[in-house]
Amino acid sequence: MQVVDPPPPPRHQAYVGFWARVWATLIDTALVLAVTVPLLAATYGWSYFDPQTLGSAPGVADIVISYVAPAVAAVAFWLVGQATPGKMAISARVVDASTGNTLTLRQSVVRYLSYFVSALPLGAGFLWVAFDAKKQGWHDKLAGSLVVRAKDRR
Repeated sequence: MQVVDPPPPPRHQAYVGFWARVWATLIDTALVLAVTVPLLAATYGWSYFDPQTLGSAPGVADIVISYVAPAVAAVAFWLVGQATPGKMAISARVVDASTGNTLTLRQSVVRYLSYFVSALPLGAGFLWVAFDAKKQGWHDKLAGSLVVRAKDRR
């Protein structure tokens, strides 16, 4: 049996590995929190974060601020700039695995929703990036996406 190397990423760019993607995720998480926490506090008051009441959904604004807005923002960033701010900070782009082009709306939505698939089994789908030849997490495989180094990295 002959071992065949995986094909190079589109346009001969390098795949972005696990730890760089962890940093990008931490940056994105900090930015989401910087926006959502003040909005939730302004809408519901600081008592919203009280551990005794945490878990009781106060209303529609909670769902929109905590879940819908971050999802829409991530998809919009992938469609417009091929990267969230965290990915931009590490000079990475999220692209279609077969063409190297910008993800479609469908791919972007599938990629975002597939984060939940990657997270459910103790984060195994995210950890997969560390072991996969193309550095794809399960969410990347399901959406047909790759995370590659941006061309203009300096």
